[in-house]
Amino acid sequence: MGTHFRSGFWVLVVMACASLCWNGPVVAENRRPKNVQVAIQAKWSGTPLLLEAGVFGCVLQKLFSTELLAKERKDLFWQFIEVWLSAEKDDAESFTAKDCLKKIVNYGHSLLSESLASLFEFSLTLRSASPRLVLYRQLAGESLSSFPLTDESNPNNIGGETSETNDNMETKKLDPLLVGVNPKSPSGKCCWVDTGGSLFFDWSDLLLWLRSPTESDSFQPPELFDFDHIHFGSSVSRPVAILYGALGTECFREFHVILVEAAKEKGKVKYVVRPVLPSGCETKIGHCGVVGTKDPLNLGGYGVELALKNMEYKAMDDSMIKKGVTLEDPRTEDLSQEVRGFIFSKILERKPELSSEIMAFRDYLLSSTVSDTLDVWELKDLGHQTAQRIVHASDPLQSMQEINQNFPSVVSSLSRMKINDSVKDEIIANQRMIPPGKSLMALNGALINIEDIDLYLLMDMVHQVLSLADQFSKLKIPQSTVQKLLSTQPPAESNMFRVDFRSTHVHYLNNLEEDAKYRRWRSNINEILMPVFPGQLRYIRKNLFHAVYVLDPATVCGLESVDMILSMYENNLPMRFGVILYSTTFIKMVEMSGGEVSKAEDGQIGEDISTMIIRLFIYMKENHGTQMAFQFLSNVNRLRTESEDSSGALEVHLVEGAFVETLLPKAKTPPQDILLKLEKEQNFKELSQESSMFVLKLGLSKLQCCLLMNGLVFDTNEDALINAMNDELPRIQEQVYYGHISSHTNVLEKFLSESGIQRYNPQIVADTKVKPRFISLASSILGGESELNEINYLHSPDTIDDLKPITHLLAVDITSRKGMKLLHEGIRYLIGGTKSSRLGVLFSVNPGPDLPSLLFMKVFEITASSYSHKKKVLNFLDQLCSFYASEYMLASSISAEGTQAFIDKVCELADANGIPSNGYKSILSEFSVDEFRGHLNKVVQFLYRQLALESGSNAVITNGRVTVSVDEGEILSHDLLLLESVEFKQRIKFILEIIEEVKWQDVDPDMLTSKFISDVIMFVSSAMATRDRSSESARFEVLNAKYSAVVLNNGNSSIHVDAVVDPLSPSGQKLASLLRVLWKHIQPSMRIVLNPLSSLVDIPLKNYYRYDDFSSTDYTISGPKAFFANMPLSKTLTMNLDVPEPWLVEPVIAVHDLDNILLENLGDTRTLQAVFELEALLLTGHCSEKDHEPPRGLQLILGTKSTPHLVDTLVMANLGYWQMKVFPGVWYLQLAPGRSSELYLLKEGGVGSHDTPLSKRITIDDLRGKLVHLEVVKKKGKEHENLLISSDDNHLQEGKKGNRDSWNSNLLKWASGFISGKEQLKKSESTSVGQGTGGRRGKTINIFSIASGHLYERFLKIMILSVLKNSNRPVKFWFIKNYLSPQFKDVIPLMAMEYGFEYELITYKWPTWLHKQKEKQRIIWAYKILFLDVIFPLSLEKVIFVDADQIVRADMGELYDMDIKGRPLAYTPFCDNNKDMDGYRFWRQGFWKDHLRGRPYHISALYVVDLVKFRETAAGDNLRVFYETLSKDPNSLSNLDQDLPNFAQHTVPIFSLPQEWLWCESWCGNATKSKAKTIDLCNNPMTKEPKLQGARRIVPEWPDLDFEARQFTAKVLGEEMEPQEPVAPAKQSEDPITDSSAKEEDDQESKSEL
Repeated sequence: MGTHFRSGFWVLVVMACASLCWNGPVVAENRRPKNVQVAIQAKWSGTPLLLEAGVFGCVLQKLFSTELLAKERKDLFWQFIEVWLSAEKDDAESFTAKDCLKKIVNYGHSLLSESLASLFEFSLTLRSASPRLVLYRQLAGESLSSFPLTDESNPNNIGGETSETNDNMETKKLDPLLVGVNPKSPSGKCCWVDTGGSLFFDWSDLLLWLRSPTESDSFQPPELFDFDHIHFGSSVSRPVAILYGALGTECFREFHVILVEAAKEKGKVKYVVRPVLPSGCETKIGHCGVVGTKDPLNLGGYGVELALKNMEYKAMDDSMIKKGVTLEDPRTEDLSQEVRGFIFSKILERKPELSSEIMAFRDYLLSSTVSDTLDVWELKDLGHQTAQRIVHASDPLQSMQEINQNFPSVVSSLSRMKINDSVKDEIIANQRMIPPGKSLMALNGALINIEDIDLYLLMDMVHQVLSLADQFSKLKIPQSTVQKLLSTQPPAESNMFRVDFRSTHVHYLNNLEEDAKYRRWRSNINEILMPVFPGQLRYIRKNLFHAVYVLDPATVCGLESVDMILSMYENNLPMRFGVILYSTTFIKMVEMSGGEVSKAEDGQIGEDISTMIIRLFIYMKENHGTQMAFQFLSNVNRLRTESEDSSGALEVHLVEGAFVETLLPKAKTPPQDILLKLEKEQNFKELSQESSMFVLKLGLSKLQCCLLMNGLVFDTNEDALINAMNDELPRIQEQVYYGHISSHTNVLEKFLSESGIQRYNPQIVADTKVKPRFISLASSILGGESELNEINYLHSPDTIDDLKPITHLLAVDITSRKGMKLLHEGIRYLIGGTKSSRLGVLFSVNPGPDLPSLLFMKVFEITASSYSHKKKVLNFLDQLCSFYASEYMLASSISAEGTQAFIDKVCELADANGIPSNGYKSILSEFSVDEFRGHLNKVVQFLYRQLALESGSNAVITNGRVTVSVDEGEILSHDLLLLESVEFKQRIKFILEIIEEVKWQDVDPDMLTSKFISDVIMFVSSAMATRDRSSESARFEVLNAKYSAVVLNNGNSSIHVDAVVDPLSPSGQKLASLLRVLWKHIQPSMRIVLNPLSSLVDIPLKNYYRYDDFSSTDYTISGPKAFFANMPLSKTLTMNLDVPEPWLVEPVIAVHDLDNILLENLGDTRTLQAVFELEALLLTGHCSEKDHEPPRGLQLILGTKSTPHLVDTLVMANLGYWQMKVFPGVWYLQLAPGRSSELYLLKEGGVGSHDTPLSKRITIDDLRGKLVHLEVVKKKGKEHENLLISSDDNHLQEGKKGNRDSWNSNLLKWASGFISGKEQLKKSESTSVGQGTGGRRGKTINIFSIASGHLYERFLKIMILSVLKNSNRPVKFWFIKNYLSPQFKDVIPLMAMEYGFEYELITYKWPTWLHKQKEKQRIIWAYKILFLDVIFPLSLEKVIFVDADQIVRADMGELYDMDIKGRPLAYTPFCDNNKDMDGYRFWRQGFWKDHLRGRPYHISALYVVDLVKFRETAAGDNLRVFYETLSKDPNSLSNLDQDLPNFAQHTVPIFSLPQEWLWCESWCGNATKSKAKTIDLCNNPMTKEPKLQGARRIVPEWPDLDFEARQFTAKVLGEEMEPQEPVAPAKQSEDPITDSSAKEEDDQESKSEL
C-alpha cells in the first residue's frame, strides 16, 4: 500500500512539473525566484587577519577595567608572538587563505581554554579587532610625521590627504575623519622603533642606541595608552621603545628579539609593540600575514529587512529599468529546505532526469507562496501555531529563525496547522504573569535591553562571563559554584549612602511634630501619597525631611546658610532644620598634631573666632533657647555685611557686638559681663571642640559648607535644598505606599539605621557619574604574577586564624610623608580592631631609596612574615613608624644615627613588645641592598602593570577597588573602616556566603586554611567587580516551560540564557538570530519561553529579515553577508538596515532603487546586490554642570593632536546630549574657542577633583562607538553669566551694528567643521562663484532638502534646476545623506560643477533616548524638523527647506532675505480658496480648531529657519520635548513634520509667509496660480492623481526641466536616454485612475502635505 501511494505521489509531482513546463518553459524561466544580497563594508582598507588575532589574543583576557594596563593578561599577546615566530621557521609558505585561517585559529586555541577559544574564532569572523589595528595605523602615521624623512620619493602624507589604494579598487579620496590611514612604507622599510627622540629603521642603529638609551632624555617620551602591549619584562622607569611593524615580517623578528632581550634580561627599555603593516609591505610578509588586506572588510553584526511595501500609493520611477552589472550568483541554493511540504533535494535524488522540470515546479511554488493578508479566522491562532511549530521542530532555534525571517512565505502553511490545546493553554497561563507579545532576555540572570542589544555587545557580555568562569575554574572553584557566582544577582548598588549624623552636636531649629507653629497641619502620613499640582508642597505634621547644615559659623558660606535657614523656617517650609557647627582652624590644628586634641590646644595661640562663635551659640541655646541662638548667628552675619570690610575675615568685635545685641533684651546681667565670664568657662569651650571633632570624624570638614538631607550630602544653596527634598520625596512615598513608614515611624532613625555610614569620604561614597576603579587581582595571579602570593598579611589582635572577607592592600611610598601617614593609619586601623579585614603592604618607592628606607621596609617585611602572630606586633610597628618618621623623614641628615643605631632601635622596640630581636639581628646583618632593591623593583613593576600605579604612588586596594590618595585629603583609619563596611555590604557579603558553602574537591585539605579562603574571596570579588552587569533581573522560573518553550541544556556551560520571545515580532526576528548564533558558537544552556500574541487582527510580520549570514564556508576571510534566497518577484520590497546603535551607514553600490525593489525587473540577473559602507561610528555623550541644568548651547570640538578641530557640535538641553562622527583612533575633545571656553572648564576625576584639563582624550578602538559623560564647571567670576545671549540683548549691551553682531555669529567663524564631519567638496571639485553656467554674485542662499528613492531623487534634480534658473545668487544645497542612492551621490558633484552651485551632505543619528519611529517615511519626516539645531554647522545662520517635488518660479534670495520678525521659523499657511476641499481641512474643526485658537495651520513643503534664533530660543529642544510627549500615542502626529511645528507654535512661534510663496493645486485652486512663486505637487485626496502625471499637467516647464535633468544624468552615468514624452492635454487626464500613462501614484510622503 505504501509503495503504491509513493508511486502515485511521484506521478503527481511529475505531472505537475510537466504541465508547468508545457505551459511555457520561457515563462517559467523568467519567473524563477530572485535573490537579494547585502553587505556592509568598513570605510578603511582591509586589515591583516594575523594581526587581528594577535590583538585579540590579548583583548580576549580583558577584564573590563578602564585604566592603564589594568585590564588584560598581557602575557597572551606575547605568547602568541613567540608561538607564531617559532612555528614560522617550520611551516612552508604555500598556504591558501583558508589554510592560514586554520593555522591562526589553531595557534589561538593552544593558548586558551575551550570556551574562550570558540569565542576567539567567532570574533575573527566578526573582524571585531580590525578597529584596533586602524587605531595603530593612526599612531604609526603620527610617529612617522613627527620625524619627516628626507627621502623625497617617499612623501608620508599623514593627516587625511593620503589616498588608499587597493588592487581591486580605484584610488579614492579619504574622509578627513578617517585618521587611521595606512601609512606608506617609509623608504621601503616595514618596521621601525620610535623612542620619542629618534626613529630607528635598522636594527644596528637600535643596538647603538641601546648602549646608552638615556641620551634622548631631553625629548618627550612617546605617549602610552591603556590598549598598548607593554612587554611584561619591561622596567617601569626606563626609556620607551615602540616597535611599529607586522608579525610575519623579517624586520619584526629582528627588532623583537633585540628589544625582548633589552627589556627582560637587561632591563634597559620599556618595550611596546603596535602592530601595523604599512602600505607597500605586503610582499615582505608571509602569505598568512596578508590575508584580509586585499579585499574590502565586510562587517557582521547587523540585520537587513525587506519589507513588503504598501503600494496603494506607488512611488517608482518610470525611467527605464537599469541593467547594471550582472554579478555571479554568490552561492548555490539550499534545496534541503521545505517548500510547501516538498523537500526538493530528496526529489532530485530520486528523479535526476527530471531536474529542470522539478526545479521549475519548485520556483513556481516559491513564487506563489507569499502572502501579506489572511482572513480573520486564519489569523485567530497564528501565534499559537507558530509556537507549536517551533517547539516540535528537530532544531527549534533554526525553525524559529526560518519562520520569522521568511514569514510572508510560510504564513499560509502555518495557518493550516492543527493546534495542540496543551501548547495554547500553557501560553495563556503564562500570559497571566507576563503581557502577551512581551519579549525579555537575561544572561545569567541579568536582564538585557533587547532594544539596544547587538551582536558586538552580546559577545562582550559573553566574553566577560567566560573570562570570569575561566579564572574561577583555575582557582579550583567547582563548576556548580562558578555557575552560582555568575548567576547570583548582587545587591543593587545603591548610591544612597547616608551620613549618620545623629548626635547631641546637632542643633535643631524646629520640630514639626511638637512645635505649636505646626499644630494645624494634618498628621496623617498617607497625605504624602495624595496628588498635588507641580511645585506644590505637602504640609504634613511629621519630621520627614531633616535639613541639617554642617558649617563653619565664621565663614561667609556658613553665615549666609543660617540666614537662608531662618528665611525658609519663617516661610513654613515643611522641613526640620538644624546645624552642626565646627571650626576649620581648630580642625587644621588637630590634623597637624596627628589627630590629638591636647597637642592641638598646645599649639593654638588663643581661641579662634569659629570656636568662639560655637561656644557663644551653645551658651545661648542652653540658657535662652534655640531660636535666640540662631538669631545670634543671623546678627553676626548682619553686622558682617554692614561693616566696611564685609568680604574680609570676621572680626571678634562683630561677634561680641552680635552677642550683646541678641542678649540685651532678655539679659538680667550686662551681656559684657557674661562674655567675660564665658571666656573662663571650660565646659562650653570643650563642647565647641567636641562639635568640631565630630565633624572631623564624619569627614565633612573638607566640604566647607554642606547640607545633609536625611543624611544625603548636598550643596548648601537654595536650589540644592529644594532638589534634595524633591529627590527624597519619592523614596519616602514608596516606603509609605508599601507600609514601611507609618505615622509612628521615626523616618530619620529608619533611614540612617538602614543605610547610614559613620564617615563621609567623596572618594569612597560620593554620588557621582565617575565610578570607582576596579581591577581583577585574579588575572594577575593567573598571569604568573607572584607578588600577591608573597604578601604576608597583618591582622587585628587575636584574629589571625579567622576568615577575612576584606583585604586591604596598601601601596605606600614610605619615603614620602603621605605614604608614611597611610601606613601608620593602616596599622592604627588594625589596632582599633576589625574582625573581617586583613592588611597587606606593597612598597611603591621611587627609584633609589636611601639606606634607612630600605632597612625600614626590610624590618617591616620580616615582622609581617615571621611575627604577625605576636600579640603586640601592631604596637611594635606603630612605634617603628613613629620612630622612622621622626628620626629619618624629618631629620636634616639622611643617616642621622647610622645603620647600626637603626638596627639597635629596632631590637629595642621588638624586645619591649615581646618580639624576639635575634631574628632581626641575624637577617639585617646579612642584608643585601642590591637584592632587596631588585625585589622592590618587581613590586613597582607589578603595581604599574596590574594597578596602573606609578612608582611613588600611595593607594588602598580593597578587594580590587583602587582608591588613590589624592592631594586634597589623606586616607585615615576611619576611611579604611568606611571602605570595609561599604565594600562588604555592596559587593562581598553575597560572595562570602557562596564561598563558605563550597565543597572543595580538587584541593588538598591541608591547604583549606582561612588564608586560602580569604585569598579566594579576594580574587573572586575583585574579578566580579570588573564585569559590567545590569542590576535588573526577572523571575523567569515562574513561567511554565513544558509545552511552549525551547529548553536546551548544557550542564558544563558557564552561561545560561533565559528569554521570553514573541516569535512573530520585530524583536523576535532579531533575538532568534542572536540566540542561534550563541548556540552555534558558545553552546550555553537556554530556556526560551514563547510568548506570541494570543489574538491577531493583521499579519504580524510583513517583511523578510536576515541578521548576517554565517553559513558561507569562507566567511571568516571575506566577512559575512546577508542573503535572501528566492524572494517574491511581483511584490514591491523596500530595504531597511538594522545596524548597531553607534553605526552610521550609507549605500555605496546599488544599481536598483532600494526603496522600491521589484525583482521581476531584474531580467537575467538572479541576485540583486547592495553594498553599504560604514560611514562613521558615533561618539555620543551627556554634558552636565553640577547643581545646574545641562549647559544648553555649549559648543564642543573634536580632533586629533595635529588637527584639533575636525568635528563640532553643541549640547542639547535634552539630557545634555551631544553626538559627533568618529572613526577608530585617538581623539581629543575640548570646548570650542569663544564663549564656551571663556565661561567653562572641563572637569575630570569626579567629586573632590579639581583637574581642569584643556581636552579629554577619547579612544575609539572597537565597533561600538563610545558614550562619554562630560562634566563642566564655570570659571571663577563667571558663575552668574549666561552662555546664550540673545542677539538683541547683545546688540543693546555692546551697541554694535546689526542684530547678527553677537557672539553667536562672530565666534562661529571657527566653525568650519560640522556635526557630521565633512562631505564638503574640495575646491577642485566644486564650482566657485563665476564658474559653470554663469557668474553668481551676492550672499549665498542655503537650501535644505531630503529625498528617498529614485523617483524623489528625480524630483530633487528638477527642484535644483528650477532654483538655479530663477536666481543669479550663489546657492548651496544641503542634503540629508541617509537615504540618498549611490547614483545620486555620483551625479551631484558633477551637476554642481556643471551648473555652478555648492552642496553638502549632512546626517545625524537618531538619539537613543528619543522615541523612535519604525516606518522609514516617518523617520524622513522627523529629520525635516527634529534636529535643525544640530544637523547643520554652527556657522550656518539661515536655511530654507524646499520639498524635493517642488518647482521654484521666483528668486529664492527674496525669501532668504525676508525679515521674519525674530521668529525662528517661517511657514506658508494652507490656502483656503479651493472650496471643493473644505471637507478635508481637518484643522478647522475638532481638536485642531481648539488648539490653534485662531492661528493658521501651515504647510511643511517650504519653510525658512533662522538658525541663530532657533538655537538661542532652544526651539530644537522644545520641539523634541513636544515630539517625545506626543509621538508615543500612535494616533498623534499623523503628518509628523507638519503637525509638530503647528502644534508647538504657541512655544516655538511661526512667522506666516505670504500666500504666493507656496501654491498647490489641491488646496489653492487655479485662480492664484499665476502669482505662485513655488508650486508644490502635493497630493489630492479627492482624485489621487499620480504625481508624475500631475507634474506634467500642472507645471508647463516641468517636462523640459525633467528632460534636462535626465539627459545630464544619463550622460554622467553613461546610460541611454529615453525620448521625451509628450505632455498630455489637461482634458485627457480628468480621470487619473483610468489614465494608462500614469505609472505612478503618490506615496506616503505626499500625505505630509495634506
